[in-house]
Amino acid sequence: PSSPPRTSHGHEDVRRAMAAVVSDAHVTPWEVRGGEDGGIDYDKLVEQFGCSKIGPELIARVERITGKPAHPFLRRGVFFAHREFEQVLDLYEKGVPFYLYTGRGPSSEALHLGHLVPFLFTKYLQDAFKCPLVVQLTDDEKAIWKNLDIEESKRLARENCKDIIACGFDPKKTFIFSDFEYMGGAFYENVVKVGRCVTFNQTKGIFGFEGNTHIAKVAFPPVQAAPSFPTSFPHMFGDRKDIRCLIPCAIDQDPYFRMTRDVAPRIGYQKPALIESSFFPALQGDNGKMSASNQTSAVFVSDTPKQIKTKINKYAFSGGQSTVEEHREKGANLKVDVPYKYLGFFLEDDERLQQIGQEYSSGRMLTGEIKAILIEVLQKLVADHQEARGKVTDEIIDQFMSVRNFEFEELYK
Repeated sequence: PSSPPRTSHGHEDVRRAMAAVVSDAHVTPWEVRGGEDGGIDYDKLVEQFGCSKIGPELIARVERITGKPAHPFLRRGVFFAHREFEQVLDLYEKGVPFYLYTGRGPSSEALHLGHLVPFLFTKYLQDAFKCPLVVQLTDDEKAIWKNLDIEESKRLARENCKDIIACGFDPKKTFIFSDFEYMGGAFYENVVKVGRCVTFNQTKGIFGFEGNTHIAKVAFPPVQAAPSFPTSFPHMFGDRKDIRCLIPCAIDQDPYFRMTRDVAPRIGYQKPALIESSFFPALQGDNGKMSASNQTSAVFVSDTPKQIKTKINKYAFSGGQSTVEEHREKGANLKVDVPYKYLGFFLEDDERLQQIGQEYSSGRMLTGEIKAILIEVLQKLVADHQEARGKVTDEIIDQFMSVRNFEFEELYK
């Protein structure tokens, strides 16, 4: 087994840089607004939502159980909060199976780097714990909230499916489904069971629905809840109810699963566990999530090397000083510097990240130099992703999305 993660200054710098502390943030599944200076107070969010922070002991336990180093997203505090993750680990140590559930709302042709984060982490979890995965493509949600044409929403779901498959998931253990195509049968029975337990007044409190909210929106939350229960996938788990669900997601999805966890025991199911991430910052700074509708706010997995270079050099907010002389004297502010934050996500070498943080914050490294390092890292990441995506054919998509009988023993090898 691997040794516990190091609590180096490098990791602490990254953790602090990922969470500027402010108040008055607004976080829902559909909208994220920072406080007065655009940041999110994640400690306050954890307290408000009632989840737990992930500490060094839990990370060390994951490493000990899996025999693998913790993913950089875990040891650097990108995935920083959870609900009953330790209970899933208890079950795993006793040989009791669990499955992963994550999703994507297909509103754009290509994913941006922020969309990629939960899938990269979920891929690590599938490999480390050797467990099955269901991926929900909420093409219905985007038709409802974005007013997309239904056929266009379904087309975007298949396009996004290529990017998800390109992350390297195991087809023998992974079922990707579109709500429009899959919902029915046992899955829809669970949707109805959940819906009967939640009043409209409760949805107003949980999701902020109002009297003028159209009823398609009000009806949607049980659809996102249903994959939390193994009986929604009889072709994978039969009628077993004893298989726990673990959901990796961004913390803005927490309201859905607070509702789900409240309902679960009332309809005879175990509560899903969650492991939750902070938001990937926009290029312009730590003001919540990147926007798929604003090309200059994000690096997309479809961008060319030239586009990546231009976006980082032109739009990535710098914590460096306004002149070279001042920068040499004062150094960079890592808490607001976007290139450093992005390296905290995607530069795998801990020692190099720590060295960059020390050099840059002391003024020995200039903004242009850290941006050049980031450009190189992102160009390789995106090129590798594009190569993998190019190999995903319609036949491979159909394989992942087909309702096929999974061999239960194969799911956990």
